[in-house]
Amino acid sequence: MKIVQASKLEGQDWKFLQEKIELKNPLVLVFANRFLLQDESVIADIRKQFPYEHIVFGSASGEIISCNVNDNSISVTAIEFEKSSFVVKNGSILNYDKKAKPLGEALYNEMPKENLKHLFVLSEGSFVNGSSLISGLEENINNSVSITGGMCGDDARFEKTLASYKENPKEGEVILIGFYGETLDITFASFGGWLPFGPERKITKSKGNILFEIDDQPALDLYKKYLGDKAKELPQASLLYPLNVTPEGKDEPVVRTILSINTDNNSMVLAGDVPVNSRVQLMMASIDGIAEGAQHAAEIAIENRKSKPQVALIVSCIGRKLVMNQRVEEEIEHVKEIIGDNVAIAGFYSYGEMAPFNGKSSCELHNQTMTLTLISE
Repeated sequence: MKIVQASKLEGQDWKFLQEKIELKNPLVLVFANRFLLQDESVIADIRKQFPYEHIVFGSASGEIISCNVNDNSISVTAIEFEKSSFVVKNGSILNYDKKAKPLGEALYNEMPKENLKHLFVLSEGSFVNGSSLISGLEENINNSVSITGGMCGDDARFEKTLASYKENPKEGEVILIGFYGETLDITFASFGGWLPFGPERKITKSKGNILFEIDDQPALDLYKKYLGDKAKELPQASLLYPLNVTPEGKDEPVVRTILSINTDNNSMVLAGDVPVNSRVQLMMASIDGIAEGAQHAAEIAIENRKSKPQVALIVSCIGRKLVMNQRVEEEIEHVKEIIGDNVAIAGFYSYGEMAPFNGKSSCELHNQTMTLTLISE
């Protein structure tokens, strides 16, 4: 495996982390600020530096490269596989009436199945229901195929996100990358570090990822009551106080971030499903708790590997970045301490993370987690 990584801060020159060498048919991952991805001259510059066919673009709420977390930047990771291969499929949710499940089914059905080892998802992040997308991907999946990935970001603006494969970045795109090969060693983990607080309540009215009532009270009114003065800062303030949701009949809770609010009907749109009769609690976090959560995720991901990882794809939540603020790079440093040096680290801060629970095979949508995908061949 050969890897070339580079980053570029707005208004500055490219900085290459390794020697710039010519690669054969690499997978090129570009994570960047949304405004930069809207600039055609920026895209032309990226294509000039990385003149390859298989380029995947995704907007971010912060770009991760090595142990650095940058804003208003471009980070590029080009991976040439020696013994393995990859296939990329993409589709627009705008062609599916904004319904994520049929898009997920279609993307998986298009993917060649022989020797398929792992799927990595890069999804539009501002209005795609991540839970439904995963449900579609897993509708006909072979249980031996694992899924990780994340939903694109737009800093803390929540205006729109962009993604694409080969084409210039645009709205509504979902990208699916399939990894193939007998020698591939891919492990993963997701962990938060947030703590629930306050009384546990019950979701009494919802539809998909729209939450209407908790304990028969308007959800937004109840949430604002807890936030107090911070309610004026919604929806951004919700990143600091997500919901801990345990669906009926399940033991493992998932964390749900609020993407938008509707004051007309006092509802909240969340990044994933919030089923009726789920138990729900508010959550909060400390900087140390988040950093320790990242370390724990790395410990889980590295535990059962057969070989040393060569690439670490990191998807971490924008909410974690806002809490950690100037100390945000600490969580990446905690990961590096566990996975070791000489591992190419790339990734982005997101509006949602995708990975199975520890020890499980089926994928889940998470919020407020550090999610790692470790790859070697």
